[in-house]
Amino acid sequence: MSSDAKSPASEPTQDPFASPASSRPSSIRPRTASSRGPSEAPSSPIPRSILILPSPTHAPRFSSTTSIPLRLPPKKLLPRMRSHMLTDDHPVVKPWNDHPPARAVFSYYLTYAVIFIGAVLGAVQTYFSYKGVVLDRKPLCLVFEENFENPERVFGENGTFFREVNMDGFGNGEFSMSTASTNNSFILDNKLHIVPTLTSDALGQAAIFDGTVYNITGCTFNITRPDNGHVVRDGQRVFDGDAYRRSCSMVSNATAGTVINPVQSARLTTRYSASIRYGRVERLGEIDIVESRGNGIRYTAHGSNYVQGSLNWGPAPNLNGVSKTYSWWTDKRKKFSDDFHTYALEWTEDFLRIYVDTRLHTLLDMRFNKPFFQRGEFPQVVFNGSSLVALQNPWINGTNATPFDQEFYLVLNVAVGSTSGWFPEGEGDKPWLDRAQNPMLDFAKAQGKWYKTWPATAGGGGWSWIM
Repeated sequence: MSSDAKSPASEPTQDPFASPASSRPSSIRPRTASSRGPSEAPSSPIPRSILILPSPTHAPRFSSTTSIPLRLPPKKLLPRMRSHMLTDDHPVVKPWNDHPPARAVFSYYLTYAVIFIGAVLGAVQTYFSYKGVVLDRKPLCLVFEENFENPERVFGENGTFFREVNMDGFGNGEFSMSTASTNNSFILDNKLHIVPTLTSDALGQAAIFDGTVYNITGCTFNITRPDNGHVVRDGQRVFDGDAYRRSCSMVSNATAGTVINPVQSARLTTRYSASIRYGRVERLGEIDIVESRGNGIRYTAHGSNYVQGSLNWGPAPNLNGVSKTYSWWTDKRKKFSDDFHTYALEWTEDFLRIYVDTRLHTLLDMRFNKPFFQRGEFPQVVFNGSSLVALQNPWINGTNATPFDQEFYLVLNVAVGSTSGWFPEGEGDKPWLDRAQNPMLDFAKAQGKWYKTWPATAGGGGWSWIM
């Protein structure tokens, strides 16, 4: 063995887990002793877990100059993003430098002009509406009050209310008769009740339609009619016997188609206890402070969620100007009979106003600014029963408020049915026609249809009128 030969023991041992020098980045390659600075300590060996190599038992030996290249998958190139840079072929759009068309300019300013004009007109209307509200600023004195505490004080002799007894329909073709019975009007729990009942409960169903002569007890025709029921005919003052019979008696006859009024109700007045002219109140003229139909809120011709105020007036019995002097207020969601309300009449020589609960809920606001005969636009001639005659103005010597400048009394009543047009034809499955030969007969025959809509007990709402 030559002296240049070295024994295996003299050769440094190769670490089989050491990575080839060429496979490491220079930043983590171990430094040699000669490369360390004077003050640096020997660096710690690189962790063996950096590279996972075969087991030492099966791993081949590599020389210090041998390296294994690390093959990485080729990097996928992303497509180049599209450029959004503007080119010279596409100039920059600057709409703020363009001049809009004249129509667009006009429309723009017109919109704001209309808004401005509307606001101004609304303010002007509000101002004049506020200034135009007339009020009765004179001091008021109490002329009538009834709290319904004592039935004898209300209905007794010289009582507050007088019960009218009549069967003629009171000029409206009503199907109910008014009675003095306590079944139809009474005081309960300091409240006035007006309750309609069936005539058949007292007479029987058969008597309504045939073979019965009914004379109503306590008929007040002689008391309530002008001149105690007398009229002038051919220059003579005579008793109106035909009107008396219609008011106080009825004959049911199946052949003639006549029936006894199928419903009994009540009509109360202050005719003999109190009358009012001007002021505030909760002939030839009638002031209806409140009217309402008993039909439900789904009734298409103003049901129980509507209340109406009106003035009835005219120069002749068959001429009525009510169509020019009425209006209403409505509650869209409930009936007015669901609660108590205040119905008010403000009345002076200059105006008349009817409202419910508050002036904001005005039913009727009437200014006496022209004569009622002129307001009515009545025909120049009328038929008096035998010939055409010129229509005369009965208020020619009155004021603009005539006939509503006289003494009036209060009337409280619940009526059933009518042929005056109050219930329009074809509305609410109406069981009669106003111009039929016997509308009351048709109504009586339909009792099974309409009676089931009435409340089961008195005072239960609906048909019971409570004050």
